[in-house]
Amino acid sequence: MTSPPTKAGNDEVAPFALVGDGAPYCSGGVDGCCGSSSRSSHISPDSSSDKTPKRRGDMVSKTEEEQVNRLENQVENGGGGAWEYLCLVRKLKLRRADKVLKYGFSVLNDPTKRSALGPEEWTLYEQVAIAAMDCQRLDLAKEFIKVLQRKFPESKRVGRLEAMLLEAKGLWAEAEKAHSSLLEDNQFDQVIHKRRVAMAKAQGNLALAIEWLNKYLEIFMADHDAWRELAEIYVSLQMYKQAAFCYEELILSQPTVPLYHLAYADVLYTLGGLENLHAAKKYYAATIDLTGGKNIRALFGICLCTAAIGQLTKGRNKEDKESLELQSLSALALEKVYKQQSPAKLSLLSSTLRSLKVSL
Repeated sequence: MTSPPTKAGNDEVAPFALVGDGAPYCSGGVDGCCGSSSRSSHISPDSSSDKTPKRRGDMVSKTEEEQVNRLENQVENGGGGAWEYLCLVRKLKLRRADKVLKYGFSVLNDPTKRSALGPEEWTLYEQVAIAAMDCQRLDLAKEFIKVLQRKFPESKRVGRLEAMLLEAKGLWAEAEKAHSSLLEDNQFDQVIHKRRVAMAKAQGNLALAIEWLNKYLEIFMADHDAWRELAEIYVSLQMYKQAAFCYEELILSQPTVPLYHLAYADVLYTLGGLENLHAAKKYYAATIDLTGGKNIRALFGICLCTAAIGQLTKGRNKEDKESLELQSLSALALEKVYKQQSPAKLSLLSSTLRSLKVSL
């Protein structure tokens, strides 16, 4: 095998959903212990302790991040622990492709270390193959996939890797053909449905990505991250009414997640109109309530909504006492945060609030 790169390449595969679910392959069956290896609900790990859903490794706790960084430094400095690092990265579903390729390659290239893994060897081959594709080391990815093909010649899980390799090569038609073939065998394969969405996005075809996501949600309507992905695509295309519908679904299914209330409020504020602005203010208030008053964006949102409502009504309707109180509390909370964390910008906050006719 040729040596891996020390850092990731500029072009990234960026999968919407990875192939494996972290479960080990098992030599007793063609698809290992996990069968079809599809995830139970979505792309990301479980929700964190603050009830904000994790996604694509962007919601790792501070403790977990410190643990990963500590292990990474340990391995870099020759202190061992490569396997522990690789397991932790896989468990947290992080995208550290360059390190995974480097450390995983060193383990797989050492016969003693490799044989000590037992069945986990095949899980590592899969993990490193995906990292190689992320780093645009398609030659290495092909080698690793070939090893898995020899071990599991009829595996659908390996078939997904083959389709991903076609994607990484830019062979979109062949990749789509491979995906269609896999779906014929199992139409409920969540990973393949998500790969099709990722492929459409990689080609810049957001209309097709929307089509695939809607078809996916007809089958897996409880997938929160798919709804969120669809909402974000709609927002990027300025299709705000459709995005609002997606966030409504998310709030109905996960009413305690502040992120969804905040995103929905942003969409309503963008749509404009008196009714939407009043609704946006309520959802910004819900975000503040769910975060213990610590969400700066929501605090600004209250002030913006109040100002916009005042502009539309032009004094025809007096603000009720509760709204005025909420506006005042939001302004005071912002002032407190700026005094503590960024006193140099307090004057900027004051001028911004004055322009919105909000007094501290």
